[in-house]
Amino acid sequence: MAAAPTTVPRTMKGVVVEKTGGVEVLEFRTDIPVPEPGEGEILVKNEYIGVNYIDTYFRTGLYASPKPEILGREACGHIASTGPNVPPLFAPGTRIAFLATGTYAEYTSAPYAKAVPVPAGLSSDLAAAVLLQGLTALTLIRESHPVKHGDFVLVHAAAGGMGLWLCQLLKWVGARTIGTASTVAKGELAKENGAEWVVDYSRESVVERVREITGGDGVVAVFDGVGKDTFEGDLEVVARKGTVVSFGNASGPVPPFTIARLSAKNVKLVRPMLYSYIHTREEFDHYASELLRFVEQEKPNINIHKVYPLQDVARAHTDLESRKTTGKLLLKP
Repeated sequence: MAAAPTTVPRTMKGVVVEKTGGVEVLEFRTDIPVPEPGEGEILVKNEYIGVNYIDTYFRTGLYASPKPEILGREACGHIASTGPNVPPLFAPGTRIAFLATGTYAEYTSAPYAKAVPVPAGLSSDLAAAVLLQGLTALTLIRESHPVKHGDFVLVHAAAGGMGLWLCQLLKWVGARTIGTASTVAKGELAKENGAEWVVDYSRESVVERVREITGGDGVVAVFDGVGKDTFEGDLEVVARKGTVVSFGNASGPVPPFTIARLSAKNVKLVRPMLYSYIHTREEFDHYASELLRFVEQEKPNINIHKVYPLQDVARAHTDLESRKTTGKLLLKP
């Protein structure tokens, strides 16, 4: 049931980044003007806000973006008002999860084309934790490399937010997943969420273990959100005609390399971005619907590591970058 629309104030709380840098550039303010929804947009009063590693890239400048800006890429909340030409499905009061920039704030103006009503049985904190990472993981295994039943795949940082999503979705499609983790506890968490094997990279060689597990054949796909520290090993363990999917830079960006190195095994290298897979409303609807069906029917373990008050955003970024977290980090305005 939709909540009653609320009166929209003129100003709001939010986090502004004026320049690139460390967590010290995250400025919590209470006097930010509330945005006006434009054509095809909805104004959402955010209840929970997702924190993602890509947010740190825009903060540090690894990914370029205009400054000043309000960080954040996803949230869940209720529609406060709408701009022109918004379908009746997105009426004020409707609870939605959505993808948009500028979510580290009380209110966000978002395109309705990247929003989905939240089913009654799904809580707002889980809805905020689902959309960006869930859609990313789903499109990675459907588009970047279409994974088939019985495929051997490697997932780096298998106990992180993205890693846990990948492990569960890969189990759903019947893949045989090898995860990597830095501690015994993280390894157990990855196994609980679908990994058949976990390699503790602090104690053993990932390359040697993967070769041992696969009988020397390697994996048909590597899903790598770590980047610089793991890329060379990816090229060693990927099978002939396999795919290296490099989707993140947690350890830093992958250095330039000679593309001819891929030819020895006819390896495909993909550097995907979610938004190019869900560019149209039809594409977004297709994958959002499949994701929500998975969540409702399979009841995956959506692990929320911690909910931070919005003003503690610096602590959230510090914790995320330390690689000491497991699962999803959320902000609450």
